[in-house]
Amino acid sequence: MRSFGDRLALNSAILASSVLVGEGMPRLTLATIESNLGRPLASYKVGDVIHGSGSTYRITAEPGALEPGFEPDLSPAEMLMLGVFEGKYLNDCTHEFPAEWFVGALHYGRLSPEGADPERCNLFGVKSRQPLSVWRENAWAPSAARRGRTDDHYHGLLGDPQRNPDDRGWFQWYCRYWMGRRLPELDSLQIKRWRSFRRHAGGIRARCRRGDLTCSPRERQALLQWAYNPFI
Repeated sequence: MRSFGDRLALNSAILASSVLVGEGMPRLTLATIESNLGRPLASYKVGDVIHGSGSTYRITAEPGALEPGFEPDLSPAEMLMLGVFEGKYLNDCTHEFPAEWFVGALHYGRLSPEGADPERCNLFGVKSRQPLSVWRENAWAPSAARRGRTDDHYHGLLGDPQRNPDDRGWFQWYCRYWMGRRLPELDSLQIKRWRSFRRHAGGIRARCRRGDLTCSPRERQALLQWAYNPFI
């Protein structure tokens, strides 16, 4: 994670984020997730082979050591704790990632394996995503139908399962990149996509008074799901 001037302010906003969904939010006990949590973060080392969801890969960089030029505001653990992707993301592959990533999400009831629940599980309480089928149709995620095709905006890279092992999109890529997996061609494209999303922060600053978190909740949720500070 990068060191930047407003990190303390961002941390304060994260700690205070429960006010967006109200005090006394019901706790969700997810025994199946709790019993399938992965190893502690400190146990992941360079050289480890990780057996992930639909993909096996080797850690070749220290977990959390991101390359210069890719400086997201939020780590995967912070995103999951705050509430992303309607509570459905990564519920069936918690063993792949550090157990610490899911502690905050479990504590605040941000996971919902039984079905998408944007009102409770998303930080800003709004629907935030399209079905995986739409991602595949648009070649934002791999599908067998896209194998070998290059007639899309990303020249076939994201849509081809032989070139892109991350069948759940950008956030799955970010989680695996944060953990130390490196796939240079795919990494370069996903980092470019992340940079291009910064424009949405500019839109919020232009329309909303600073600190008014009721302004543009859907766009703020989208910023959060691309690892940008949504509390601007």
